[in-house]
Amino acid sequence: MKLKKIMVIGAHPDDMEYYFGGTAIKLARGGHTVQFLSVTNGQSGHFEKLGHTLVATRYKEAQEAKRRLGIDSYVILDNNDAYLTADIPTRESMMKAIRQFAPDIIITHRLWDYHPDHRNTAQLVQDCSYLVRVPNFLPGTPVPEVMPVIFHMHDTFSKPVPFCPDIVINVDDVAEEKLLGFDAHTSQMYEWLPWIEGDARNVPPDSAGRLEYLRNKLFPMWEQQTNTLRDMLVEKYGKEVGGKIRFAEALEACEYGGAHDLDAEREIFSF
Repeated sequence: MKLKKIMVIGAHPDDMEYYFGGTAIKLARGGHTVQFLSVTNGQSGHFEKLGHTLVATRYKEAQEAKRRLGIDSYVILDNNDAYLTADIPTRESMMKAIRQFAPDIIITHRLWDYHPDHRNTAQLVQDCSYLVRVPNFLPGTPVPEVMPVIFHMHDTFSKPVPFCPDIVINVDDVAEEKLLGFDAHTSQMYEWLPWIEGDARNVPPDSAGRLEYLRNKLFPMWEQQTNTLRDMLVEKYGKEVGGKIRFAEALEACEYGGAHDLDAEREIFSF
């Protein structure tokens, strides 16, 4: 099988880990080239750290997550989160990033999501999906030879259209490594999210205690999402294995971008 270049585009530093971290680890170990692209820089996500200080912190944490996951690169565009819009300048910066990496596969959010940054990220990818091979749009950036196929990451939103998975991936064997990728985002996992959720007093001061805190928080959520994929997991892995999988990730083929060959694409994610 030919090795692929996979670009995972999320709205924020840590989005890619949550929705695709386990699969990214497996792809990278299999020799594929994996890039995470965060469309925003994380500057809004804190109650205390502000501006450039927080942006620098989030960048440093993302690079540590990259090291732990074993992926090739972790790029962060200079857009402030909570202010992201699908305007022309941001489309241009997104297009430059896509063309420079020239992926075979793009994985991103769906258009329906609770967070405006997620929705606008999905819209930006959609807006670039055809223009990526239009030479007179941003003529200074070389047009890639291949039109990338696009997948959506798993979510649990049902309106107006529920997520409909085409590919499921067992990530039980890399769940702890995926967790360590999250653990790298200290300012997000142990400061901002506990603060906004009213749980800051329960965050342990030591690194081992924090990791256990994060495990107890995230593993039940991942298990709940995995249960929604149970029928497909049993179909793919068999009743004995598929019925016991605790952690899985899923992809839905997107109608825009390159034409899908799902049989061939499932082979990429077969592991």
